[in-house]
Amino acid sequence: MTVIELSGGAVEYRRIEGRADLRPLVFLHEGLGCAAMWARFPDSLARATGRPAVVYSRHGYGGSAAALVPRPVTYMHDEAARVLPEFLDRLSVRDPVLVGHSDGASIALLYASGRPVSGCVVLAPHVFVEPETLAGVRKARASFESGDLSRRLARFHDAPDSVFRAWSDVWLSPEFRDWNIEDGLTGITGPTLLIQGDRDEYATLRQLDALEKGLGGPARRVELADCGHSPHLERPAETRDAIVAFLSASVPR
Repeated sequence: MTVIELSGGAVEYRRIEGRADLRPLVFLHEGLGCAAMWARFPDSLARATGRPAVVYSRHGYGGSAAALVPRPVTYMHDEAARVLPEFLDRLSVRDPVLVGHSDGASIALLYASGRPVSGCVVLAPHVFVEPETLAGVRKARASFESGDLSRRLARFHDAPDSVFRAWSDVWLSPEFRDWNIEDGLTGITGPTLLIQGDRDEYATLRQLDALEKGLGGPARRVELADCGHSPHLERPAETRDAIVAFLSASVPR
């Protein structure tokens, strides 16, 4: 991975080559993820679309510099308003297609509500907190404390304990229960692809319902059967093909 120094500390990233005349894909990982945890999905999608791509780890994840903890309730807003714009500006990335998963999907939506993008692809997005989400976080906490999840995260993160605690503590805090980004959805006027599995362990399809109702631009909805919270890992071919079709039909060069 390449490292770039931002005002909040170093960030690891990698670039995937593609056609210079096509807007780049920018991948935003989930709340326990990092650049490496996307596996080869970004490469597969870049090849299929011909677009260049950027994959990075946010502060506190993977091999990037530590993040400030405890996290504020506004941590996704802060990423979208400050860190992501600085990162893209430093790389001279303009009007990207944002591809976000879970927390990364929420960050993509927050960014797109106030800044120009060519389009958004949101996998298992969160726009408000559901009881099912909190139940999923509690189940993840039990898996982490038993050692299973801890061992998996240790393969990808320099500080796996900090990664997990920072994420789970803010999601399970009383202050986070009212977190909601629906009021900013009307500002997203570009095309948006919504993808969610029907067995998502962290959310229900009410998240997609809210997005279809609230978005200010056109939306396409894809529900994947027998799929959980990570469509790009559980149904990679179907997810890739849905994104390719969406980009071909709806997103400008």
